[in-house]
Amino acid sequence: MSETPQQPQPQPHEGPSQGPQPQGPQPGNPGPYGYPQPGQPPYPGYGQPPYPGYAQPGYGYIPPGTFTGDPQAPYGYDLLGRPYSEKSKVVAGVLQLTLGSFGVGRFYIGHVGLGLAQLFTCGGLGIWALIDGIVMLVSDGKTDSEGRVLRG
Repeated sequence: MSETPQQPQPQPHEGPSQGPQPQGPQPGNPGPYGYPQPGQPPYPGYGQPPYPGYAQPGYGYIPPGTFTGDPQAPYGYDLLGRPYSEKSKVVAGVLQLTLGSFGVGRFYIGHVGLGLAQLFTCGGLGIWALIDGIVMLVSDGKTDSEGRVLRG
């Protein structure tokens, strides 16, 4: 029977240019997938405290309802940049649904002319007051007499 000759396996040799390879990341060489390993300094620029008086971009979000110090917008701004009113659209809508025949919801938000029209017409015989109350509760664009958006 003939046997197939086996190829000799190459032996790793250590020459003067190759020494034993150390295990793990090297000081100038990040670990696997580029993540810093324990005991290594983080990438430059990360984790440094910001300069005083300078905020990082993107961190200027102000939650609705917080006092911004702006007298034109004491309750902050909505997502479109419009100032919030001190009046609530929930209170205005409930007042309009319950006492809309007298125009109370419109008086509350400062629209005196529409409030008087609803008062003299008994809220459009109740139909105008009902629709107006529902629209006040549902819409996001209702404003008070100063043009500020009603808070939710």
